[in-house]
Amino acid sequence: MVAQQHRRRGGTMAVAATVMGVMAATGCSGGGAVADEGDGGGTVDEVVRAADALERARSSRARTAMEMATGGTRVTIRGDGGYDFARRTGRLTVVLPPDPAGADEHEPITELLTPGALYMKNRGAGVPADKWVRVDTAALDDGNLVTGGATDPLAAAELLRGAEQVTFVGETEVEGERVRHFRGTTDIGRAARAARPHARAALAAAAKGFADRAVPFDVYLDDAGLLRKVRHRFTFANEGRAVAVTSTTVLFDFGEPVEVRLPAREDIYTGKVEV
Repeated sequence: MVAQQHRRRGGTMAVAATVMGVMAATGCSGGGAVADEGDGGGTVDEVVRAADALERARSSRARTAMEMATGGTRVTIRGDGGYDFARRTGRLTVVLPPDPAGADEHEPITELLTPGALYMKNRGAGVPADKWVRVDTAALDDGNLVTGGATDPLAAAELLRGAEQVTFVGETEVEGERVRHFRGTTDIGRAARAARPHARAALAAAAKGFADRAVPFDVYLDDAGLLRKVRHRFTFANEGRAVAVTSTTVLFDFGEPVEVRLPAREDIYTGKVEV
């Protein structure tokens, strides 16, 4: 199970594991990924530099969606919040899907994203409601590209540093802004080697943890080179079955201040997390 593959050393079960438990209850199997469409020549550099443009923009609001598909079942985790690209920290409120019976049993989870660590509150699984759980992202098999139920927006951009075979699809709009749509494939290992120091360890872990390091993507950049939307398609094995994960991040309201306060040491739960 993903709960076994993607947990912090010491027993912390991940958000994605909870969702996979929901999917397992429906008894589905199968999955797949989308292939890239060829060589886009000079468009590669624009995509590779997306993370640099975000750091210059300093901050933005963010919406995320992570869809997991196996067989005929699809479930989606949604997030909303903001990210400070200059400080490399973010805050998201993550909402899990209802269980198969239709009851919404999960309180929204607050996630704090930082270089090297993910903090979660309202995690459940035996964690007191007033406590945070800290996860070492470099210790996760996927480098937290999937585990937290939302791909860290800056990590999503850093992942594009391994882009290859990029094509220009055309112009469209995202959040009312005119953007250029590119499609291609990124290699996680190549991205890890090219990433800024704050992202290298997590991406290196992902390069080892995913069976397929080639990740198809669609990315939407505005005229200033700012990443307005990115969609990655990951594939991994769950008890021998292929699971397709589509992670989408939308960025808007650039420059809006984003406040992220890390929890005090005494507010971090260190006990056993139920599986």
